Amino acid sequence: MTDVYEIGSVPPLGEVPPRMHAQLVRPDRFGDPTTAIRDEVIDVPELGPKDALVLVMAAGVNYNNVWAARGVPIDVTKGQARWGEPTDFHIVGSDASGIVYAVGSEVTNVKVGDEVVVHAGQWDPADPWVLAGNDPGLAPSFRVWGYDTCWGSFAQFTKVQAHQCLPKADHLTWEEAAAPTLTGGTAYRMLFGWPPNTVKPGDVVLVWGGAGGLGSLAIQLVANAGGRAVAVVSSAEKGEYCKGLGAVGYVDRTAFSHWGVPPAWDSPEWKTWFDGAKAFGKAIWDVLGEKTNPRIVFEHPAQDTVPTSNFVCERGGMIVICAGTTGYDTMIDVRYLWYLQKRYQGSHLFNDEQASAFNDLVRARTVKTTLGHTYDYGDTGRVHALMGEGKLPEGNVAVLVSAAERGLGKRA
Repeated sequence: MTDVYEIGSVPPLGEVPPRMHAQLVRPDRFGDPTTAIRDEVIDVPELGPKDALVLVMAAGVNYNNVWAARGVPIDVTKGQARWGEPTDFHIVGSDASGIVYAVGSEVTNVKVGDEVVVHAGQWDPADPWVLAGNDPGLAPSFRVWGYDTCWGSFAQFTKVQAHQCLPKADHLTWEEAAAPTLTGGTAYRMLFGWPPNTVKPGDVVLVWGGAGGLGSLAIQLVANAGGRAVAVVSSAEKGEYCKGLGAVGYVDRTAFSHWGVPPAWDSPEWKTWFDGAKAFGKAIWDVLGEKTNPRIVFEHPAQDTVPTSNFVCERGGMIVICAGTTGYDTMIDVRYLWYLQKRYQGSHLFNDEQASAFNDLVRARTVKTTLGHTYDYGDTGRVHALMGEGKLPEGNVAVLVSAAERGLGKRA
């Protein structure tokens, strides 16, 4: 048996070599993803009874890999000790498409040879919260594969819990299938996972970062549910891209300058911020052609945008947030929150049902995967640096791992 295969080559089905290539971060090189994420050859992980080993054909690029490389807001290697995993390295990646190469003794939902995508939700199957039938996404043992855990997707083989494996869409290439599951499942939970504030026909939904990997899928989910998505973008070109996905229109954020934590409400400077927020709200009305505020605000930039989101959200509406890409220190003017009975809801990843619901929409071709660009394995560090700098193209981004070239993997 070959000790380690070269990147871009595929071992015979079911043959698992002892070692593999993987893109690692280590605590002593946290920082710029270009230098923090490096290819190394390490041992292939051993499986537990409920695990599956997937040969990764392509991996998706997500912002949590940027955080992992930088070592902030947390040192990801320290958290891995909780799950009995190595603490001296971390393999980045929480999205993958690939082929099942081995399964644990108790696995029944997938078998060797199955072509799959992998969702990022993991939890302890013996967790009392899960056994009681509650949402695993809220379980004390819930964790994000490839961020909270060691064995991420930027490697020739990845170890996952078998329930994470979902059928790959036959009409997609490996790279198209690899990129959307984390962002799409996250968007699905944000938009449909927090009743009664779920998207209904006619609802206006403000989508920050509409042209990005997360926003581009959120727009499609809103449109598919009969809602009206208004995208927030940084250029007219990106706005037109969003309209092509189903947004009713867009607001160019570069036309405004009131972003960030606002001044104290009783200071002279506050009126300047307030006028900016009002102008932004009027821009939403102009897009809609009516004075209707968003019932749901789809948030993830956070520090720069949450104060405005809080202001423009409709009475009884919801600001739902899953990240803090512009910073973590936000400010809410609680007068607008309590008096207008708005909801400020955190949302993190998804459960099996939500991931599967999103994947079904992809397989049915109801949702397009919005792949913006595909990079080679050797570009892994550089592409995450570009993501951290906000310089990636529209849509989702993938990296080839075991796929020898672009365009492979279609079955229909």
